[in-house]
Amino acid sequence: MTDSSRSVKIDRVSAGRYVVSNERGGTLPVGGDDFTPVELLLAAIGTCTAIDTDTVTSRRAEPTGFTITVSGDKVSDKENGNRMTNLSVTFDVTFPEGPAGDEARTLLPRTVKLSHDRLCTVSRTVELGTPVNTTIA
Repeated sequence: MTDSSRSVKIDRVSAGRYVVSNERGGTLPVGGDDFTPVELLLAAIGTCTAIDTDTVTSRRAEPTGFTITVSGDKVSDKENGNRMTNLSVTFDVTFPEGPAGDEARTLLPRTVKLSHDRLCTVSRTVELGTPVNTTIA
């Protein structure tokens, strides 16, 4: 695998239940009462931009609150198949009073926009659209 390649492995645990793993040893349960694939897509979009934003703003001040809500509508379309529409990422971030908090608050809108427009690989891929090739080994 090259430095730019990314992959995960998905193993079936039981009917409708899977475990996603990465090369670093991280695991994530999917299915059943755990996350659905659509929820993982929403989580990927939100955490991608959260990491970008948090990295920059927390250098100025540690947030006193940091919550991101990602939502959308799942639609079934006979012509285009199932998909998500109306995707929305909402930041609810607060910083302490004082000069450091003021600087972080000032940076927040610009950092969120930069993440959305350039940095977040996940949302950029969704917005630009990338073909997915499916094969059987």
